[in-house]
Parts: sequence; C-alpha cells; structure tokens
Amino acid sequence: MAEGKIIKALSGFYYVLSEGRVYQCRGRGVFRKRKVTPLVGDYVSFQAENEREGYILDVFERKNELVRPPIANIDQAILVFSAVEPDFNPALLDRFLVLIEAKHIRPIIVVSKMDLVDDETKPRIEQYICDYRQIGYDVLEVSTKTRAGVESLLPYFEGNVSVFAGQSGVGKSSLLNALRPDLQLKTGHISHHLGRGKHTTRHVELIEIGGGFVADTPGFSALEFDEIALEQLPLCFPEFVARSGGCKFRGCTHTAEPKCAVKEAFASGDIPCYRYEHYVSFVEEIKERKPRY
Repeated sequence: MAEGKIIKALSGFYYVLSEGRVYQCRGRGVFRKRKVTPLVGDYVSFQAENEREGYILDVFERKNELVRPPIANIDQAILVFSAVEPDFNPALLDRFLVLIEAKHIRPIIVVSKMDLVDDETKPRIEQYICDYRQIGYDVLEVSTKTRAGVESLLPYFEGNVSVFAGQSGVGKSSLLNALRPDLQLKTGHISHHLGRGKHTTRHVELIEIGGGFVADTPGFSALEFDEIALEQLPLCFPEFVARSGGCKFRGCTHTAEPKCAVKEAFASGDIPCYRYEHYVSFVEEIKERKPRY
C-alpha cells in the first residue's frame, strides 16, 4: 500500500503523485457509501499494479477544503489585486480575506500593475499597502510588464499548495505566465474562469511552480458568507483578535458594546476606518442572511 497526493481529477480518474511518479487511480465504491469524494489536494493511500491501474483505498483527514473549485488541504491563497485598471478595491479584498481566514488558509496579498501607478495615485496605494502590512499580512508589489517584484513571489510557493484569487482583470494569468512561461495554454484556461463565479470547473489540476503546487483554477469564486457564523467574523480580522482581550465583555462583537478595545482603536485611528466599516457591513450581511434549512 502506497501513499500520495491527488494532483488531478478528471472523468472519474484521480492522478496520484507518489515518490515522483503519477498513478492513474479510481475511487473505491466504499467512498460513495461514506459520501466521501476524493478531491485534488487530498492525501490518500492507494494500491496500483502499474501507473495506469490503481485504486484509492483511503482519504486522510483534510485540514480544509473548498467547494469551488473542489480542492483540499490548501496552505495559502495568493490574492491578486491591481493598483489601477481596475482600481484597488479594499472592500473586495477584505471580503476575500474573511473567507480565507475562516478556512485557516494563509493569505498573501499581491498588488499588481504597479508600473501604471501615477504620482497622484501613489500615496493612496502606498497607504493601503502600509495598512495591510501593519495588520500582519505579507503584501508584495509587482508588475508583470517590467517583472518588478515577480521573483519575490517564488519563495512563497515552496512546499505549499496555493490557490490564486482576486478581482477579474487584475493580471493573475499574466503573473502565472511570468512565473512559468511554459504555462501559456493553461493560463488561458485560468483567465477564462478567474473572478467570474459563473463556471463550475470539473477539471482541477495542481501545477508545479517554485517547488510547490498551484491550483490551475481560481479559488473563492463564491464570495458569500454562507458558512461564516456571526461570532466567527471577528476572528477573521487579525487586528481585532489582537485587541479583543481589552474589551470589557467576553464575546464582544465590536459593534454596540461599551468599553470595546476595537472601537477605541478605530476611534483613535489605530485601525483604518475602512477596515472597521467593512466589518460592520459584513456583520449586517450575516445578520440579514436567510436561514438555511
């Protein structure tokens, strides 16, 4: 019995990477009975007579999973947001960050198209970058046109499974092309799906970049907070978590309660006003969510 990682799922076959070789496997019927579907990214045990005929015997416990695209055991999400064209969108970035924090996935923020930033826009973009770095996020500034900053992303891939996410039209496929020029066809596939939220991609594959794996379809195409409970939301804002010990009430929601350390930090300017305002709007969105039966 061997162990490996599923790197591709296609037409009922699972392609398992084990000790440098890829085995084409089918799932056992027992998975259907247990209502377990093997996913790309799963660590599995399998048996195979050769590289074309194998069977997955067991799927090991997952640390997380996404529905769209169907992938498991993601280490990090590369969030690509352009400085301009389209304009930097902190409200959408904060929405992505909440969804990623809730899944215990490490976010890395990449601000693209930095070569297009003019003198008028530059202070605003630099302030956003400073704000997110102060929270504790890694923020990289890149331009695929000049290749500035592109190489700085490579070390993040090593030993990790990554998904790309972000706005449509921000240069995610260009960034992947810059990192691996031989992926021209695959990045066409990526750009077709990124940021649309309309497509259900049945074929998911992990591609090797920088000593790690990157999903060839975008993560977080559904951006609703359907799975996030109200009490979970403050935990998805690291700067709130860092201050929550100073709140008078345990389980403080940082909205209406008196003597709230988070609201005090917001009032004093230690927490950027847009971050707190986005949080409050997310609270309202979750409160207004229709219950699922």
